[in-house]
Amino acid sequence: MDKTKHTLNEYWKLLSNHQLVTDYKIRTETQDTLIRHISFNSKDVDQDTLFVCKGSHFSVEYLKSAVDKGAVCYVSEVCYDLGEEGGDISRIIVSDIRKAMAMIADYYYNQIWKDLKIVGVTGTKGKSTTAYFMKFILDEYLKERKKPACAIISGIDNYDGVINEESHLTTPEAMDLHKHFSNAVNSGIEYLSMEVSSQALKYDRTLGITFEVGCFLNIGEDHISDVEHSSFEDYLESKLKLFAQCRHACININSDQIERVMEASKACPHVVTFGLDERADVYGYDIVKSGKSISFKVKTKDFVKEFKITMAGLFNVQNALAAIAISRCLGIPMSYVAAGLKKARVSGRMEVYTSKSRNLQVIVDYAHNKMSFETLFQSTLKEYPNKKITIVFGCPGKKALGRRKELGEIAGKYSDQVYITEEDAGEEPVLKICEEIARHVEKQDCCYAIIPDREEAIREAIANADDNTVILITGKGRETRQKRGTNYIDTPSDVEYVMKYLEK
Repeated sequence: MDKTKHTLNEYWKLLSNHQLVTDYKIRTETQDTLIRHISFNSKDVDQDTLFVCKGSHFSVEYLKSAVDKGAVCYVSEVCYDLGEEGGDISRIIVSDIRKAMAMIADYYYNQIWKDLKIVGVTGTKGKSTTAYFMKFILDEYLKERKKPACAIISGIDNYDGVINEESHLTTPEAMDLHKHFSNAVNSGIEYLSMEVSSQALKYDRTLGITFEVGCFLNIGEDHISDVEHSSFEDYLESKLKLFAQCRHACININSDQIERVMEASKACPHVVTFGLDERADVYGYDIVKSGKSISFKVKTKDFVKEFKITMAGLFNVQNALAAIAISRCLGIPMSYVAAGLKKARVSGRMEVYTSKSRNLQVIVDYAHNKMSFETLFQSTLKEYPNKKITIVFGCPGKKALGRRKELGEIAGKYSDQVYITEEDAGEEPVLKICEEIARHVEKQDCCYAIIPDREEAIREAIANADDNTVILITGKGRETRQKRGTNYIDTPSDVEYVMKYLEK
């Protein structure tokens, strides 16, 4: 790893050369100071830190705290009055703080990502599963070569050889992302599999990174709000940016908007298609569910081979096809691909629990948008024919506002009983969100109950279900926190609640 440190003046030149600087004041005595740390968190500041001011809740008090702890300069879109106690700190004012963050991180870590083979997966649904399928495949391959396991960055967990944590963002902010890259390289890790969200692409969290393989799974309307994407067009265009950052692109030929997707993929030098269509380069067919496993055949120009996954959900075959296509681009032998897919598990994804004393199934899954809800219900109807369906779910506060109508309508259409509850309400009242969802459930003539306490909602769903019922608990999986206000509060996971009440 290149451990070169750069001076404050060199960071100023970097941002200036990219026409981002609109104003600045670099104190003479600090211009040659070596920047030893970068941060946008006032709790994470050391001596000679370059501090970035960002976020809708940012306060000048955070900047004052950073200065007290050793920040030598701040980067911001606005100039702050620190008063006498703040001192005469250097500042760099920029036109786009997101681009500035990505460039600062890339520069500070000396483009450490170039020492990794990075797989980036985007799509409205299936990102986590596909990213984890790749981790299991690569772990099989790397174990045989006595190499460290693959790193993962996802909406579920992050692992980079040093940090192993539950995630808060699907794709971390640029400074955190490059820190993960650095930790992985310093740990001897060769491969990193990650989810790439539309927000990450729109707001330049991955700016400057080249993915060895970029994968486009699908597109459906989601994340439309004042704080996310202004329209479906903005959402789609954000996701399509991935292709300009890839050496290889893998595309689901069954995706909506496939013509637009294929046109955008021309920005990538090598494109492979996959899907349940014989036109695909990686074609999946003859899907058979038997017990707890799903087998399917795959045909490419090089082979015809049967694969097996042991995760529930027929829809996961398409995620497995994506992983097979990615693996071909990486040159991973199919024996390791088959072994990895057979072992693959994704925490909180399609986890099925059955009571010992009753024939009652409870499925815990992260499904949280229109596309994943439709797919989950269709798969449940196929796998559990003639069973009644109960669902427990909610919607987040102040984002993806369309979900309240979409998920309410879908749940009401397919369910026999709906329980509406808390799901990261943030700064919105939980009851207000639940009542908005309920109006759309009610229009489908479906029975429902509003129970804001998530544990109580899960308890009620299990207690009131009979042996001919499948219960779906969606949105949170194995997450162990709820966003309340601006903070994340520790809570038991949905899996813990299910295990607690299933036998009662």
